[in-house]
Amino acid sequence: MSRRSPSPGLILAVVAFGVFVAADDLTVVSTMLRQIIFDLEIPLPDGLDKAAWIVNAYLIAYVVVMPFIGRLSDIVGRRAVYVGALALFLIGSIWIPLAPDLPSFIVGRVLTALGGGAMVPVAMAVIGDVYPREKRARALGALGAIDTAGWVWGPLYGALLIRFLTWQWQFYLNIPLSLIGMAAAWWVLRDLPQPQARERVDWWGTAVLTLSLLILNIALLGSGDVQAAGGFANLGSTEPANTGWLYAIAAVSFIAFLLIERRPAAAPLIDLTLFRRRNFSPAIWVNFMVGGVLIIAMVNVPLVINVLEFDVNTAALTSGYLLSGMTGAMALASYVGGRLTERFSYRPVTVLGLTLCALGFALMGGSWVVGTPYREMAGQLVVLGMGFGLVIAPVGTAVINAAPDTQRGIASSLVIVLRLMGMSVGLSALTAWGLHRFAILRTQITLPDLPLSDPVYQQAIIDGLTQVTVKVLTETFLVSAVVMGTAVLISLRLRRER
Repeated sequence: MSRRSPSPGLILAVVAFGVFVAADDLTVVSTMLRQIIFDLEIPLPDGLDKAAWIVNAYLIAYVVVMPFIGRLSDIVGRRAVYVGALALFLIGSIWIPLAPDLPSFIVGRVLTALGGGAMVPVAMAVIGDVYPREKRARALGALGAIDTAGWVWGPLYGALLIRFLTWQWQFYLNIPLSLIGMAAAWWVLRDLPQPQARERVDWWGTAVLTLSLLILNIALLGSGDVQAAGGFANLGSTEPANTGWLYAIAAVSFIAFLLIERRPAAAPLIDLTLFRRRNFSPAIWVNFMVGGVLIIAMVNVPLVINVLEFDVNTAALTSGYLLSGMTGAMALASYVGGRLTERFSYRPVTVLGLTLCALGFALMGGSWVVGTPYREMAGQLVVLGMGFGLVIAPVGTAVINAAPDTQRGIASSLVIVLRLMGMSVGLSALTAWGLHRFAILRTQITLPDLPLSDPVYQQAIIDGLTQVTVKVLTETFLVSAVVMGTAVLISLRLRRER
């Protein structure tokens, strides 16, 4: 009697389990950071720049590993790479609670980031392997919903662990979850098609692209410090970081990478002819632009609330409540977007999603002022989240369907890398725009003709800075609406499958 292969639905459930665990690990530290800093005895505020690497090191490693791992799964097979990624994640989870100091802790975070970052594109490629073209959108939409749910759940989960246990339990609990995920993945992925010809790894291309992504992310993170300061008013006198030389190195490295990939008779890390394939380029660039404005919503909404609310705890709860409306709608719409893509193809669903994004940002930019009811803000963020969610499945499916079977892993990696790079670029641009506008608008604050020590004069300064900061932040929403309108024009190049 022949052995029955696991169903595509079961395979999706198993790889999505690993993606959820990794997504949770990406955001869980946000609510644990204060306790981690205290336990690692990092002095504040002098050590704040060092503590920032708890987050930054994870984000950088998460991004730079994806192209190599996606291509490696094309060469050696998805099963070995996915299980290996979970094993790396497991090692990092064991390492972190035992770390005696910050450098050791960061090493552990890098290990978990390398494993977690590897799982997402490989899971997308697995879906491309086991689902026929006409059903991939639904599966990718479900994976996108689970991924979104993971990083929404992370901060809440971290807060619960801090409240009832300790931050170390996040990583202790990762150990059995990783072992379960490894065993399940080894079993359900056993019948996946194996690469027919074993190609060599493009080590030169991998090294140069990794260097370029590494330097670029360090430069972008160095330019995007507005979220840590709590508002532009706190950054008004801060000199921007001198990162021009880093951008130059990243650019030179990327040009070198392109030259390496164009070598004749080479097995490239990224086959540049992918960008000439039907639907590939418009989908990739739409994804990049969505990442750029998604980070603006994730950063600016808490900043607006921090400016409007005097109490820090109230501001944190209100920000979480508002963002949960956006991310919850995003997770639900991701699955719906997959179903709609199967019925109507890529372009209509992508245009609808981007139009809702533009509408949500336009409403936020036009109506958020001091005194705007939170219920109104929440409704507009739900519209925005629906737009983001609808775009996930058609864009990801268009990229994966455009790639040949032998390059599905690297294509899946590019979907995630371009979105994350868009987020980094968006954060950097947000900071540059905000500092520039704040420097202009704060000179236009009208103050009463009273002594500097007069309470009325002091309150006028506070009110003026509050209004200017909110204006600067809402202007970025209007800019984001324009960006999404531009993305709509690009998405019109998406075509129905032949």
